[in-house]
Amino acid sequence: MLYELDLGRTVPSQRDLKSLRPHIDQALPEDPTPSLKEIAQSPNVEHLETPRPAPQEPFLKHPLRVVVKGSDAAASAVLTFLMRADACWVEFAYEPIDPTSPLAVGWGVPGAEFLREAPTKPTPLIRDDAGTAVAGEATIGTWDGTELYGEIIVDSQRLTAGFEEGKKRALGNYGARLVPMLDAPGLLAAPLISGGSPRRKLLRTVPANLVSDQVLAGRALQAGGKELRVVVDGVSRKRPVESATFYRHLRDIQVVRP
Repeated sequence: MLYELDLGRTVPSQRDLKSLRPHIDQALPEDPTPSLKEIAQSPNVEHLETPRPAPQEPFLKHPLRVVVKGSDAAASAVLTFLMRADACWVEFAYEPIDPTSPLAVGWGVPGAEFLREAPTKPTPLIRDDAGTAVAGEATIGTWDGTELYGEIIVDSQRLTAGFEEGKKRALGNYGARLVPMLDAPGLLAAPLISGGSPRRKLLRTVPANLVSDQVLAGRALQAGGKELRVVVDGVSRKRPVESATFYRHLRDIQVVRP
């Protein structure tokens, strides 16, 4: 079954996406696999390594493929809906309206025929502690764009830190940018640094396969500091926070990509 969402630059709410629910229930009326709660409570939770096909695949009445045409923010909204519905087994295809967006660069921009017919590839799904899925990128900085006085850690490695409030540095600490990976461990993160305006600080040249001294790979990222702004695929949280966590979801998403 093919379900197409031509969203343009509209970012749908979770309520707007409820029309997906009947199609999900029709494709998988009953899920006999362990629930997320059961997996989390199990004493034998497997370490998340190479992404795997969905365990629900043998029990599907028929495959369900969702093709989203729109922005990275729209893709994030749909991925968030599928994640919260515990329907990561749904085949997810993305046709970007901006071929230079982070998700388009990370996944590639195949043609419409490819998106409708090509097989899926298991891919890590990165989410935050507010229950939002990251499609192309996320950033953590201060609410007003000034230097961040706090700490950001990827797994057990410090990515960036700054604790001397009011002290000027040649290279400031303005937070971090993260992008989902196509394989384990799950995410890549780079510091946001600048000797000039913090508005020119984003490391936009970090591709999904880059590993260097300034880029850390891991399963989770934790940030703590004053008045943090968390932005997922261009959409900012409505209020500042003192801490934020991004981590690999227990389920992998099944993505149509080259």
